[in-house]
Order: sequence, then C-alpha cells, then structure tokens
Amino acid sequence: MNAAPPPQRSSFLGLLPWPERRAIADALRTETIGGLVLLAAAVIALIWANSPWSGVYEQIRDFHFGIPALGLDLSVGHWTADGLLAVFFLVAGIELKRELVVGELRTPATAALPVVAAVCGMVVPASLYVLTATAGGGSLDGWAVPMATDIAFALAVLAVISTHLPSALRAFLLTLAVVDDLGAILIIAVFFTSGLDFWALGGAFAGLALFYVLQRFRVRGWWWYVPLGIAIWALMYNSGVHATVAGVAMGLILRTTADQGEKASPGSRVSHLLHPFSAGVAVPLFALFAAGVSISGAALGDVFTRPEPLGVVLGLVAGKILGVFAGTYLAARYTRARLNPDLAWADVFGLSVLAGIGFTVALLIGELAFPGQEAGEHAKAAVLIGSVTAALLAAVVLRRRNTVYKRLYEEETVDADADGIPDIYQRTQAAPAGTDGR
Repeated sequence: MNAAPPPQRSSFLGLLPWPERRAIADALRTETIGGLVLLAAAVIALIWANSPWSGVYEQIRDFHFGIPALGLDLSVGHWTADGLLAVFFLVAGIELKRELVVGELRTPATAALPVVAAVCGMVVPASLYVLTATAGGGSLDGWAVPMATDIAFALAVLAVISTHLPSALRAFLLTLAVVDDLGAILIIAVFFTSGLDFWALGGAFAGLALFYVLQRFRVRGWWWYVPLGIAIWALMYNSGVHATVAGVAMGLILRTTADQGEKASPGSRVSHLLHPFSAGVAVPLFALFAAGVSISGAALGDVFTRPEPLGVVLGLVAGKILGVFAGTYLAARYTRARLNPDLAWADVFGLSVLAGIGFTVALLIGELAFPGQEAGEHAKAAVLIGSVTAALLAAVVLRRRNTVYKRLYEEETVDADADGIPDIYQRTQAAPAGTDGR
C-alpha cells in the first residue's frame, strides 16, 4: 500500500502574480515619493521648532479658523490631524478593501502569514510599553502609540539606502502596514472616543448608508460624493468619534472591482486621484505640524528617563522586531509555508526592523493619548527617536543583503522581448508543474 504524499507546502515570499505586482508597484511608487516629502517635512518641523523662529511655528500651528456654528473652529494642527489625515485613511480604506477582495488578504491561506505577523507586531510593542510604564510607575494611556508601521517612511528609507528589495518583500511590508492601519483605525474608534453625540453619530451613519446606496446603484459623479463625504466627515467629527474613521469607512464602501465595460473601479479611480495628494500633501503637512518637538539635551534625556517615552522607543524598536519576526516565523511553521529558496529569514528580520518605523499614525495616536499634556511631547520625541533608530538598523541589515536583492530585482524586471511583461513571468507560465520557473 502506497503511503500518502506529504501535504503540499505553500510558497512564502515567492514571485507575485503579474497583475498583483503591477497594482502594488503603482501604490508603492506613490508612497515612496510621498515618503521622501514626508522625511523633508519632518526635518523642516524639527529645525523650525528648535530655531529662533519657534514662536512663529507655534503661532501658525495653533491658529484657529473654520465655521464655529458647525463645531468646526479648529487649529491648523487639528485641521491637518482631523481633516487631511481623513484623506490618508480614505486611501488606506480603499487599499484595505482591495487587499480583502483581490489581494493577499482575499483567502485565509494567503492572509494567515501577514495577518499573524501584523497582529504580533501590534500586540508585542503594546505589551512592552505596558511593562515599561508599569515598572516605572508611568501612565498606561500611550500603550497604542508604538503599534503602527508607517509604510511611506519605510519606503523612503529604502529609497535613500538604494536597496533593490524584491517585489514580494515590498508586498509583504505593504500588507503588514495595511493590517496595521486597520488595527490603528479600530483602536482610534474604540479607545479614543469620548463624549458621544448620538444625533451627530446617527447622521454620520445615515450618510454612510446613502454613500453605500449610491455605490450599490452605480451612481457616478463627484457632485454626489464630495458634498456627501464632507458632511459625513463633519458629522463624525462632531459625534466624538475621531473624524479619520469617516475616511476609512468610505474607503471600505467604495467598489474595488470593475464592472463589465468599466476601465477601472470607483475605488481605483478615487485612489489614483487622491493617493498623490494623500502621500505628497496631506501626510507631510500633518508631519510638519506634529513633528515639531524640542530636541534639547534635557528633552532627549526625558525620553530615556521617563517610562512613557521609553516604552514607546522600546516598543517601536525591540517590540516590532520581536513581534513581526516571531509572528512570521511561527505562522510559516504552523501553516507549512516554504520560504522562497532565494531568500533567507535574515530578509524577514530586515523587514521586521523596518516595521519599527511608526511615524504618522504613531504621532496621531500620541496626540490622542496625551492631549495637551507634556507627556504628549515626550511621546512625539520618542516616536521620532524610535523611528530613526529602526530606520538606521534596517539600513544596516538590508544593505548587507543588497547583492542578493539586486540579482532578484534584475531577474524580475528584465524584458528582453520588450512586450511589456517581464520574461520571468513567461518562463514561469511555460514551466512544468511543480517548478518555480527559474
């Protein structure tokens, strides 16, 4: 009697399907450019806030304008955090929907690894913060600050250090960040909501229901969606729920699959239109007015002597590395996923270090956790220090493997017959079953 064949092992970090790779490349290209602008904005904020003109910086950041009768008399800093970041979360919602419908999260088999890695990458940093704050007698309010990964900042670091990271590694990093964003959205909605106005919240949900109906019946035209989106955002802000939740809710409602005869889905069209604005304007402007913290010797000393900022730094650097790497390794072990033989676990470790860059969402949660408090400034400084530390460590780890990455990148991109499709995909399609096409 013949023995049963061993169960088939799925491939981890193997060659991406060509349509998936094109979609991810388009998204990451915009994020990389936006990340470089984000880096520039953060540097400008730090220099400006620590210059003789720091008073001007604070006056601009704290200047109020808006429509008081509608409860929208906000400072410039709050407009960037509550208004512009709603656009960022709208794009994040569309990307999450795309991942759930046609991307890595569409089936349990493909979703298991990145989801487990991302969840561990949130739980371990938060736990490390709680342990540090408890041991030092500090506040536990900032437990969620070190949980998020900033994909734009991470890609900007890759651009600066000139690594040729293969598309599968970039896709895995993007999926991690998408799940991280979902976790951040849930945390903001559940834990940073206070003083609920149920009438305004009901109005926001009614607006979202109308938004869904318009999508369901294939109604087109920006004149429907733009005023409705602004109304939903304003109602959500006045309800006591953070206004960015409105952005992700609308992103999740938008269709991400095209109907027959459509060149692109509504989600793809909106993402194509707003992604450059989100990455190149909205997030950098938020960073400009959120990253302006004191970097004096005393302020930096507070980061490493006070339990709250120390917990943030340890969470971003040590917590993210341990959480993402251990989560990925254990998920691969128990799902019988086979690592791409051209890569090594050192490459996953490099991504785990890179995941410790938690700039944009970490700064936002820091503001929500410590509103108007000195601890909030310490948390911001800790986010900056932790993110820069993670970036430097990632640069060292990934540069050591850049020869391997460059070879794989060249294999993935060569198109000798100039037909617009890399040759490796045609070899893979022609290869016998059970081979990788190389």
